[in-house]
Amino acid sequence: MLTGTYVDRDTPLHRAPAGLKLVVLLVLSVGLLTVRDPITGGVAVVVVTGLYALGRVGPRTAWAQVRPLRWFVPVVFTVQWLVLGLDAAVGLSTRIVVLVALAGLVTLTTRTSALMAAVERALTPLRLVGVDPARIALVLSLTVRSIPVLAALAGRVREAQRARGCERDVRAFAVPLVVGALRQADALGEALQARGLDD
Repeated sequence: MLTGTYVDRDTPLHRAPAGLKLVVLLVLSVGLLTVRDPITGGVAVVVVTGLYALGRVGPRTAWAQVRPLRWFVPVVFTVQWLVLGLDAAVGLSTRIVVLVALAGLVTLTTRTSALMAAVERALTPLRLVGVDPARIALVLSLTVRSIPVLAALAGRVREAQRARGCERDVRAFAVPLVVGALRQADALGEALQARGLDD
């Protein structure tokens, strides 16, 4: 299961309005970033685990949401431990994982079209200052849809590396990934241009 791919289920989380889920995500994110109490992080882990169970999201799919952090979080943890101590390192690392897991849960239980419609409605007042909510929603939609595409591309590049026996060569991974990403961007640009959305 790729990161952020919608999983079709009939659960209370899936039936909840997209706007409500985005508001809850925003509130929880602000709360986690402002409250530094270690106990709060532990409670958040329990809550997120319960929400994943409520949404009937399996362990493999749940792991896929936070797997991209497996290299980033250890670095953050080490730096925080050396600078601020163990409690700060555990707290920040936990909050990062929980926030990413929450965002992943929203995309797993909400269709992209519903998310973008909610964003567009929320941004409607910005029309008064010349902002086009539909265009912003389109950009967000393309961003969300690009995540699983790039994740799949990275997986293919990694498999090719393993086949050639050069798993530790950073350049052998980065160059094909960047080239593939640029090709995807070019194809997307051509598609938008064909629909008159390139300006």
